[in-house]
Amino acid sequence: MALPPLLVVTDRHGADRPLPDTVRAAVAGGARFVWLRDRDLDREARRNLTRDLVAILAPVGGRLVVGGDVKLAAEVGAQGVHLPGCAGSDGIRAARTTLGAAALIGVSAHTVAEIAAAETAGADYATLSPIFPTASKPGYGPALGVAALRAAAHGLPVFALGGIDADNARACREAGATGVAIMGGVMRGSDPQGATARILAGLT
Repeated sequence: MALPPLLVVTDRHGADRPLPDTVRAAVAGGARFVWLRDRDLDREARRNLTRDLVAILAPVGGRLVVGGDVKLAAEVGAQGVHLPGCAGSDGIRAARTTLGAAALIGVSAHTVAEIAAAETAGADYATLSPIFPTASKPGYGPALGVAALRAAAHGLPVFALGGIDADNARACREAGATGVAIMGGVMRGSDPQGATARILAGLT
């Protein structure tokens, strides 16, 4: 299944507007793939937010993956789930059993070996991070660089994550990444629609 080249990662704390409005603007700029990452909400609030984002993406055929919550993804009809690396192979297989063959199952990876393991377990894609230095992932060691993308991008679709912007996104694609995953560059700016459009223009 073909995946869009941009995965927008949500962060409602960094945005200067309600998260659904930011995602709506990103969709207007061309985004078709969103990872709901915000995890510090109570169950009902996160359920309502997930439903809102599914409704925003549906008219354009977009896809929403819910971070770390297989049951919520199934409940609201999201297109899939994005699992932490600690979920392991068993977590990937359990998510597939719950969500079905058509669901997107993504995994956060920080090494090439983790991507290989995710592929073996049946994941549909992985993010690899941090590719470049980034304030949002200070605990994952030094930046991996595009060389890691060259080493990883031989089977499972890989999205470069960490320090990605409109200026370096193309280098990630040229290194073999299926696409890029971006949070701050879309969530924290004053013009999410324009930022999304610029990133996509740099990827094509």
